[in-house]
Formats: sequence, structure tokens, C-alpha cells
Amino acid sequence: MDALLALEDGRIFPCRSFTGEGEAWGEAVFNTGMTGYQEVLTDPSYRGQMVTMTYPLIGNYGVNPEDVESDKVQVSAFLVREYQDSPSNFRATSTLSEYLKKEGVLGVENLDTRALTRHIRTAGAMRGFISTKDLDASSLINRAKQVPSLVGRDLIKEVTTDKPYCWINGKPVFPEPGADFFQENVWKHKGKKFSVVAFDYGIKYNILRCLENSGFEVIVVPASTGAKAIQSMNPNGIFLSNGPGDPEPLTYAIETIRTLIGYRPIFGICLGNQILGLALGGKTFKLKFGHRGANQPVKNLENGRVEITSQNHGFAVDIESMKEKEIALTHINLNDNTFEGFKHRKYPVFAVQYHPEASPGPHDARYLFDDFKKMMEAA
Repeated sequence: MDALLALEDGRIFPCRSFTGEGEAWGEAVFNTGMTGYQEVLTDPSYRGQMVTMTYPLIGNYGVNPEDVESDKVQVSAFLVREYQDSPSNFRATSTLSEYLKKEGVLGVENLDTRALTRHIRTAGAMRGFISTKDLDASSLINRAKQVPSLVGRDLIKEVTTDKPYCWINGKPVFPEPGADFFQENVWKHKGKKFSVVAFDYGIKYNILRCLENSGFEVIVVPASTGAKAIQSMNPNGIFLSNGPGDPEPLTYAIETIRTLIGYRPIFGICLGNQILGLALGGKTFKLKFGHRGANQPVKNLENGRVEITSQNHGFAVDIESMKEKEIALTHINLNDNTFEGFKHRKYPVFAVQYHPEASPGPHDARYLFDDFKKMMEAA
């Protein structure tokens, strides 16, 4: 079925739908990963975005229920060069097309993903509109211009959990009706395992797997949870998750974390890193086309090692805004020298902009979960 993608600057890309009739809109971005498309599709950090994969052949290993990073597909549309409808993998339970149709997400192929990627790299990530129903270029360009910008929007309200839950044996376990999570005796292994409260700004399942595998007892709470509620639980540590969009509108989250700095050890990833930066008085800005893929080089300034990392973000902390704060820069991106990680000089607080849990991607940075444990041991 013929389809057409139009960007807000007037560039158009003809393509074909492999999921049937539909329309979609959002910010057009690209991911440079060669594998891991199911993890990309279900990563809440992609909320409000149409994702194109730079690797040309997608769908060749199908999908399965084990490789999801949230409870649903989060991207607004999936744009590929060549779709493979006959997967060959012993773990596959269905095709990518079937999966996207079930989730109501538009997928298109025969799109010049190289041209689209080069255009985004030159002009920057921008709003787009794609349709199988409306193939008039001028109409779609106008509709693309009406798509809400990611700047200034609070997207975590769309992806955060509605109520707290425990993460046990690799799965979310929700409470019985009327159960009170915000009390100290909520922990089942107090004194035997470190207790960690994880703020869900759009948390990936593999982060929770890594926290559990590190020996922590984990409870996930909604993004709007206040500081007093966290203190009533008396955890050993606090984790700030990844998530979508612009961090600056998240004033309630920023104020909560500002209050909790110094209370318990805090570890932040991705959006959690940006929220910590803002809570400490720094500033953030929108990157031209973001960092998305499993091959981003980051230098660890403490030991001089280069880590190949998995990343997915369109905003970053401004290095200059943090220079007079009580922080030490620990990691920097080797592609563009942007802010990738820091630790506080006074309080047990540290964060990174990239994804040490990967999924997909390399495991070069898994040591950060052990660093979190050491910080709680010291505290």
C-alpha cells in the first residue's frame, strides 16, 4: 500500500506500508543499531517519535515476548528500507508486521532511509506526518507543521506507571487493592538486600533486570511521587530512570529530586541524568539530531577508558552550566564532546546520559550498577 512521509521543512519521502492503512505523526529521528529493533520499538524514551533504522534490512529475526522493554510499542511509526516478512530465528513467535498491526502502529518500507538520515543530520530532527490515505504532498507538509513539538511537552505522564509495583523475578508485580506502598515495612528483604526506589519516567525493563540482578529489592513508583512519600519508605537508594522528551517542563520531578539530594544515594540514567542536572542548578538543551544507537563512544575521564555505549536521547545537560557546581564531570561523548556523566563532590549522587543496561547494545558500562551498590554500602 503506497504511503508518503512529509517533513515540516517540505522534504517528502515516498514509501509503502507493510502494516496496512494508517496515519502517524511525530518527530522523525534515526537509530544506528544493526539489531534490537523490538527493544527500540518498546523503549518509552521514543514516545512521540517516528523512528527510522539506518540498517537496511529489518524484520529478519521476527519478534518474541521476551525482548520487550515496556508493556507496549512506544514509537508512533516505524520507517525501514527493506522489511523481511519471513523471519528465521528459533525465538521468533510472530512477524514484525503482525506485531505492529496488533499494536496499531504504522510500519513502512521502501523508504530511502539513507537520504532521510542524511537530511536529519544536516537539518536536524523535525516533525513529520506519514499517511496511506492522504498522498498529497502539500497537505501532508501542512499537517506536519501542526504536529506538537517535543520542546516544552511533558511526555512522561504518558509513559509512567499509574501505581507503584515491585519488580520480582524479572516481572512487575502490582499490589493488592488498598495496599500501602509508602511505608517503611513495605520491604520484604530489609537488612538482607539493599532497597531501591526507582522513579518511573519511562523506565526500561532491562534497567529493572539489572537492578534485581545486582541484588537489590526494587519498588517502582510513579514519576509524580513526592519526596515525603519516598522518605516514608526509607530506602537504601534512589534510582532515576530514562524517559522521553524535554526535561525542563518536569518541574515536579525536578523539585522532588532537589529535595532528596543528600538524603540517600542517587543514581540517574538518561532523563534521570538531565533531571539531576536541572535539580543541581544546571541547564539542558536540545541536540540537533540526538544520540540513538548502540555504538556511541564515551570516554571515562576517571580511568581514561573508552566505552561503546547504547544511547537514546534528544536533549543533554549543558556542560558550561555545571562547571561552578559541586560536581565532577566523569564521562564525555567522543563524537561531539557533550555531557555524558558526573558525580557530586559532596553527596552520594552520580548519573550518566547513556544506557549501561543496553538492550540492545554492548555491556561496557554494566559496572555502574556495582558502583551504585558500593555507594549504598559506604552510606
